[in-house]
Amino acid sequence: MLSRKCGRLLLGLSRTGFSWTALCKRRSLLLQAKPHVGPCLTSTRSASRTTVDPDELKKFWSLASKWWDEQGEFAALHAMNDLRVPFIRDNLLNVHRAHHPGKPLAGLRILDVGCGGGLLTEPLGRLGANVLGIDPVEDSIGTAQLHAFYDPDLRGRVSYQACTLEELKAEVESGEEEQQFDAVVASEVVEHLADLETFAFCCSRVLKQGGSLFITTINRTNLSYWLGVVAAEQLLRIIPSGTHDWEKFISPVELERLLESNGFLVQYVQGMLYNPVSRSWSWTNSTAINYALHAVKLSDDPEPKEAEESTSGPEHHTTSAHS
Repeated sequence: MLSRKCGRLLLGLSRTGFSWTALCKRRSLLLQAKPHVGPCLTSTRSASRTTVDPDELKKFWSLASKWWDEQGEFAALHAMNDLRVPFIRDNLLNVHRAHHPGKPLAGLRILDVGCGGGLLTEPLGRLGANVLGIDPVEDSIGTAQLHAFYDPDLRGRVSYQACTLEELKAEVESGEEEQQFDAVVASEVVEHLADLETFAFCCSRVLKQGGSLFITTINRTNLSYWLGVVAAEQLLRIIPSGTHDWEKFISPVELERLLESNGFLVQYVQGMLYNPVSRSWSWTNSTAINYALHAVKLSDDPEPKEAEESTSGPEHHTTSAHS
């Protein structure tokens, strides 16, 4: 059920001859007219060897003080905790059977990549895990540290570091970081990165063998464009305009292929749906818009295969967009 605002908007558009079907068809034709380059497996992105996109940094720098406004720009992320925290907790408990009443994740080390102001870092810490949140935006890390400071339950469990994933990987490999992690979380992050190949490789390096990788992100479909970008950003103003670049979204099939090439086995993929009326999330069988993924690291073997990349044709690195 849509809100009155949505209803009036759609009614007005229909009276002007607006057609979602026609627009979707027109967009599909435009996409077919130019070859699509997938958001992760391109030689240009792989050559950069950095996950950081400077344009994305500018967006989040301007929002760094607003992370803990539950009615503001990040309201949908606050609400997403109702799904993503149990999703992470339950899948970790399926692997780690130790029983810690009240603190089910006690003894586990978790890395929260692109933690922002700590919206997901904190609840994982309250479940007993030792959580390190990293983000390249220093002001966001400052916001996260300040907010955690006032909760004594988080002291000694939650810490933050202003750095990139690849910088942390270098610390782990050099021994500066004490040890690898039991789990890596990247929630609503991969659609903002410059190089997903580097992201997947670094995740495999900082994880223990058998460790878990949790991702929530957005599929690249016509539906995700009209609802996740046009409606959410421009019409309903659920999130700030310009937050997402549809070309950087990735389908579950592409993401699974990328992770498997870096030593992971995908265990579970589930669709997620946001209701703008109730401002709540629910699980759904459809992955057409948002989805959550859990993968497990199988080996420490994967290395960047530059020779293979240079000899593989472009068809090896891209997949067609789903409608």
